[in-house]
Order: sequence, then C-alpha cells, then structure tokens
Amino acid sequence: MIDGMNVLGLIPARGGSKGVPKKNIKSLMGKPLIQYTVESGKHSKYIDHLIVSTDNKEIAEICRNIHVDVPFIRPDYLASDEAKAIGVIQHAIITMEELDGVTYDIVVYLEPPNPLRLSEDIDTCIDLFIRNQPDCVVSVQEVNQFHPILMKRIENNRLKPIWKVEPEGVPRQLYNPTAYMRNGAVYVFGKELIMNGILYGKEILPYIMPLERSVCIDDMMDWFVAEAWMKSRDEVK
Repeated sequence: MIDGMNVLGLIPARGGSKGVPKKNIKSLMGKPLIQYTVESGKHSKYIDHLIVSTDNKEIAEICRNIHVDVPFIRPDYLASDEAKAIGVIQHAIITMEELDGVTYDIVVYLEPPNPLRLSEDIDTCIDLFIRNQPDCVVSVQEVNQFHPILMKRIENNRLKPIWKVEPEGVPRQLYNPTAYMRNGAVYVFGKELIMNGILYGKEILPYIMPLERSVCIDDMMDWFVAEAWMKSRDEVK
C-alpha cells in the first residue's frame, strides 16, 4: 500500500509462447524464468497482493511451488494470440477485488520475459506514479542499434527511409533525438482508466532503465543474451 492506495501486482503468464516454447517455466540459470519476476515482485515494499494470471495448469503448479498466488485459471478467451493485455488486467482486477474484498487502486504489470528488473525498479515506478499522477508509468531503455532512423522500407527494390534520412558519418549514439523503447520490465496503471478500456492513456511517464536490466526475452537469441549476461554478472560478484 502507498498513500492509502491498494496495489495489485499482476504477472501475466500464458502457456502459448511461440518464440521460446514453454518460455515462462523454462529453466534460466537454475530457475524457471518466471521466478525472477516473482522474486522482484515479492520484494516490492508497495505491492499488497502479487498474483500470476495464467491459462496453463503446468505454469500454475510451478508458480505455486515457488510460493506465489495463482488464485484462478485465466479463461481461454483471454489467452489466445489475439487477446489484449487490457482484458487480462480488467479480469484480474474484477476477480481479485471480489476474492480479496478490497478495492485495488493501482495495478503493477510485470511481464516474465524480463528477468533482470529489481524490486527497486518496481517501487521507483510506483513512486513516480503517485508523485506525478500520469495516466501510467512505463519502463524504457535507450536504443542505439534500434534507433528509428535505421528503419527502412523497400520501394521498387530500393531502401527508403521510414521516418527520415539516416545521417552519414554520425555515430549511432549521437543520433537525434535520443530514442527509447519499452523494455517490458514494469508498467504501472491506474484502475480507473483500465476499467474504462484505456491502457496507456495520453500522459505516459517514462522510467529509464539501464541496458543491463533491460533484456526482454522474445526468442532464443534473447535467451542466450540473458543467460550470458547473468553468467558474466555472477562471475564479477
């Protein structure tokens, strides 16, 4: 709880991963991938109730074994490839308010593909949401190799800029303006907008995270990057 507001921590974990089969429960450095998100959420000083929303009984069993609440099995219509995050969040709010007998004012949405976030990242995002009162807070990372200036389209078998012409002879770290992308680590939403069918809103406050905590695993290349980084980090320790 923070400033008298109840905070629901929500970890979405459907069973239909395509890029990495059974990604959420695949072992990364000796732990199921989802356990890293569970541990960071559990150590948040503001989250009142941390839950996993899944449609998959195997995921649910593994999550219960690592002592995180799985209070329901998500309906199939919220676990398809077409299902949107806002529907998953709305379902969790409605269900948990009924089960817990409380009103949740804030939802912290923590996606399992980012195993490197810290509980401090979560709490800082919640602090930012309370202090600045935006529509939502979204964690991001600065990008160089994925800067939009580098993105092209093909027209008549020739590369053309999607946005604007790429400057010649300029190092990528000096591209202007500086670009950021969501890293999937932390989202903080207010209940009111969510229940009105609005996910991000217009006033989106960024929380900039360093590259070393911004690995988001979508495919096996990302998996190997995360694994290599974690091994290197552990060796330094």
